[in-house]
Amino acid sequence: MKESTTVKEMLASNKIFVPTYQRAYSWDTEFEKTNTPKQTNVFLTDLEDHIKSQTKSKYYFGHFLFEEKEDKIFGVVDGQQRLTTIVIFLSALFSRLKMLRSLTESEQETFEDIIKRNSTYRFVTVDYDKQLFKDFVIDQIKKDKNGLETQSAKRIVNAFEFFTQQLKEKDESYLTKMLFTIQEATCTTHPVKDESEAIQMFIFQNNRGKKPSNLEIIKAQFMFNVHLYGGEEKESLIEEIKSRFEKIYKSISSIEYKINEDDILVYTLRVHFNSLWEANAIERINKLLSESNPIPFIKSFTQSLSVSFEHLTTFFGKDERDNLEIHSLVTLGGIGIAIPFVIKAYTFGLVKSQICLLCNKLETIVLRHRLIGTRADITSRLNDVFQKFNYENPDINPIVIRIDWMKTTDDWWWSYWNNNELKHSIQGGINHSTAKYLLWKYENFLEEDGKSGYTSTRFDKIESPELEHIAPQTENPEAGYDKYDEEFVNQSINCLGNYLLLSKSHNCSVGNKPFIDKLNSYEKLVQQREIREMVGVNMTWTKDLISKRKDKIVNFIIENV
Repeated sequence: MKESTTVKEMLASNKIFVPTYQRAYSWDTEFEKTNTPKQTNVFLTDLEDHIKSQTKSKYYFGHFLFEEKEDKIFGVVDGQQRLTTIVIFLSALFSRLKMLRSLTESEQETFEDIIKRNSTYRFVTVDYDKQLFKDFVIDQIKKDKNGLETQSAKRIVNAFEFFTQQLKEKDESYLTKMLFTIQEATCTTHPVKDESEAIQMFIFQNNRGKKPSNLEIIKAQFMFNVHLYGGEEKESLIEEIKSRFEKIYKSISSIEYKINEDDILVYTLRVHFNSLWEANAIERINKLLSESNPIPFIKSFTQSLSVSFEHLTTFFGKDERDNLEIHSLVTLGGIGIAIPFVIKAYTFGLVKSQICLLCNKLETIVLRHRLIGTRADITSRLNDVFQKFNYENPDINPIVIRIDWMKTTDDWWWSYWNNNELKHSIQGGINHSTAKYLLWKYENFLEEDGKSGYTSTRFDKIESPELEHIAPQTENPEAGYDKYDEEFVNQSINCLGNYLLLSKSHNCSVGNKPFIDKLNSYEKLVQQREIREMVGVNMTWTKDLISKRKDKIVNFIIENV
């Protein structure tokens, strides 16, 4: 493989793959134009701008770093996002060109050099997305999106569909110019046979697309240190790290839309060192790697990472779908203080009922902390019970007791989250996202009232939930609302009593309409019907009714949060 070459020459006669210990396809696609276009959109725009400029210079695709496995077989260490996108785009381009006419002999040669010759694929992605990549992008024998197990697979499909959509109206001239531009585009390559050299270069390499995550950097540093200090264990340790990261990256592809991989790195650090105070993963790990023998730490922490990702895949996946308490905590969001407890609970093998109880208690303290908005440090109040929660004593009762006590105590150092503070914090306006969450909980409370065997409604079953102001923020004279005097505007408009949970379509339909029109549409959720009952024959939404409803919701929150 030449140091300075073209895209066609780089791929021709070679077989390039993404090693399983590397992250999968991570470039995002937007089908609508936005102010901040995604990487796939920028890829196409840059190519089109280059062609429009009519410059004589060739397009430059940047630098690619490879590890040479065998003769003509290379694992891409850096540049795989660009290379994956190039192949996806060219596959869509060849497909469009074939619709217009048969490929010329030269074009067929290019296809075989860059995409596929007989049964030889020039480029494939990670193992768990490889078949999808072949079926959907290269061979195009799969047309539906069913069975896409990972986010990376969805990104591959989105990129291919985006390029297909963008090319469907393009003429032969556009397609041939684009094909020529890409196949003749220049790039530089650096194939190495020494894996440690490839890893070291990756650590310092600038990435043209997404910057490497902290997790990727840590993985590369671990492997490099194993090459330096692994001794007789080097080969087995490298294989162990690769195997664990293969599973980690597959987990990331399943849950990354719910939690950030670098956050999991920090949560693992907190569990590994048994302290909620751990925060800077790169600094902490680099310090440990600088010690005389970092191998024991690398082995133990890589295992801890693997365990965290495995358990959080279950937590954010099947268990979140099957257990309302877990769904409720995940829906709340901003639960960084809770996740290390969750990882421990799964690691210690707690039964699901105990995990659900723990999630419920953690949810209440996280929600109180958010509503009250205190600057008091919650980490120091929970760190000791976190530390005592261990293999020798996997008992959640001390955690439950601590949280329940924090909700009722008047002790000055602990009382920032008690019922009095909570009640005071929810009298006025509340962040809309949090208010929607509270009204969803209130909806389930009303629905459950007196019913046995009741199954609560999941938040994601409400169609695009939005927050409605029953009495609108902008006055609608003589529309069935109290007079918009200073007291009504300041105390009634922005409070829980005047907030209502609606679907997006419902909210758009009622807008700033008179109250009677809104009231007639309040039929879907129990809290909507509750308002109809409160109003009765009086067709005016008054400050007294708002206050009455607010008191009901506040009492529910105090008793259940």
